[in-house]
Amino acid sequence: MDCLIVGGGLIGMLCARELASEGAKVRLVDKGVPGREASWAGGGILSPLYPWRYPPAVTALARWSQQRYADFARQLRDETGVDPEWERSGLLILDEDEPAKALQWARENGVVVEKLDTDALQACEPALAPRWPAVLWLPQVAQLRNPRLLRALKRSLAQRKIDVAEHVSVERLITAGNRVTGVETATGRMMADRVVLTAGAWSGALVPGLQCTIEPVQGQIIAFKTAPGLVRRIVLNEGYYVIPRRDGLVLAGSTLEYRGFDKAVTAEACQRLQREASRMIPALADVGVEYHWAGLRPGSPSGIPCIGEHPRIQGVFINTGHFRNGVVTALASVRLLTDLIVGRKPIVIPEPYDILE
Repeated sequence: MDCLIVGGGLIGMLCARELASEGAKVRLVDKGVPGREASWAGGGILSPLYPWRYPPAVTALARWSQQRYADFARQLRDETGVDPEWERSGLLILDEDEPAKALQWARENGVVVEKLDTDALQACEPALAPRWPAVLWLPQVAQLRNPRLLRALKRSLAQRKIDVAEHVSVERLITAGNRVTGVETATGRMMADRVVLTAGAWSGALVPGLQCTIEPVQGQIIAFKTAPGLVRRIVLNEGYYVIPRRDGLVLAGSTLEYRGFDKAVTAEACQRLQREASRMIPALADVGVEYHWAGLRPGSPSGIPCIGEHPRIQGVFINTGHFRNGVVTALASVRLLTDLIVGRKPIVIPEPYDILE
């Protein structure tokens, strides 16, 4: 079985690794350098920001992945020498209108969600501003560093001798009747029994007319360089978050902007992110911005990713549309698609992720 994977982000590299482990002959192609688009740009929170706001289909993928990420990160570290820095930081949610919905969702899904009073909150995160009398605490939420995860995956593919072609732009699918036979690239044809599209926000251009319309949604993030331990927990309020890294880097994000494929950062967004981060963690007001970048998330209408075989073109499989949850749902998304490709019982019911015209 030959598999050509188009798109070398987190989903694409995981697909290459998983399918190769199933005995497939795999080639991964990327229009640029693998691991440098949305997967690299994200914050690495291993949870949907407000998990109770999402459909059960997203919850199912997130829960499956969350239960396996610690072991997976450890395996990658041992295999490649690159530590993705998986860490259970926990998540504090400051929004005042969330507790009732959150606690009901937690009971239904067996997730630990606690309501902290002022004293418990200060003990949990001393750097937090004292303005919030009570908040939600999700102690099981973990994080990892996206660039390190992607670096480890890329090294893992090389060690497994999986063919990776960089700077290869795929222009269209090649079909015979209703079956795919390969792709046309800027430098020639690449033939394969199966083509897996994991090109994120760019996937829709290769398969137009799908009900699951994939569009780019820009997210800008900034980072502060602080002393390690200044912030200990992931903190979230009104859609803005702060994420502490082990070495003292603190990320603050993110924006939601519908600007096509524009990745330019703006001074207005930088100032807004600084302001929101300082509202949560006052000490950040005295720290300059070290980095400022943007990525393009693959948005889908419902927030549910498209995972499965194309309804009219046999051999074309799609795995995209994860919006803000690409990292937290990645392991399950890739395992589900692999199950469908190799004909194995799927880990979750696949119908919610169907690709319908």
